[in-house]
Amino acid sequence: MPTSTVAARELTAIDGTPVPVPDPDRLVHLQFRRFAGCPICNMHLHSVVRRHTEIEAAGIREIVVFHSPADELRKHTAGLPFAVIADPDKRLYAEFGVESAPRALLDPRAWGPTLRALLRFTWRFARNRDRAPAVLPHGGRLGLPADFLIAPDGRVPASKYGEHAYDQWDVDELLTLAASRRLVR
Repeated sequence: MPTSTVAARELTAIDGTPVPVPDPDRLVHLQFRRFAGCPICNMHLHSVVRRHTEIEAAGIREIVVFHSPADELRKHTAGLPFAVIADPDKRLYAEFGVESAPRALLDPRAWGPTLRALLRFTWRFARNRDRAPAVLPHGGRLGLPADFLIAPDGRVPASKYGEHAYDQWDVDELLTLAASRRLVR
C-alpha cells in the first residue's frame, strides 16, 4: 500500500449517507470488490452479511467499495447492512494500490470459487433473487479484491491484496485481526 496511514475523509455511500474514514470510534474494514452484480463478490458479501452482527460486536465498521456507478450498484446491493461506496473512476482503488489483472480469473485458485459463485448466482437468478450483472461491467471484470483494517487514528495495521478474484479475508480472519490489533494499541 502506498501509505501506512489513511488521511481523514468522508465518503458518500450510494444511499447518500456520509461515511467517515477512518471511523473515530471503530475499526474500519475497507473492502475493495469488483463490479456491481459480480457473482464472486456477492458470494463473499453474503458470508459477511450472515455474520454482520459478530463483526459489529467486535467494533468493526464494514465499508465496501465497487468500481461501478452508484445507479448500477443500487440494483444489486439493496438490503446490505453496511455502507457501499461507488468509485467508478477508481480513485480510491488507485490511492490504495488496488489493481486489475487477468490473473483475477485465470489463477487456478479462483476457478473453484468462481464455479460455486456462478452456480449460486444461477440458482438465485432463476428464482428472481439476484439480478444479472452488466454484460460489459463498468471498470471491467478483472479487478482484484483488497482488504484494509483501518484504526480510528488512521493507521493501517493490516491489509491484504488479493492474488485472484476470491482472495480476501474471510470473517474469521477479520475478527482475529481486529482482536489482535486491539491488544497492540
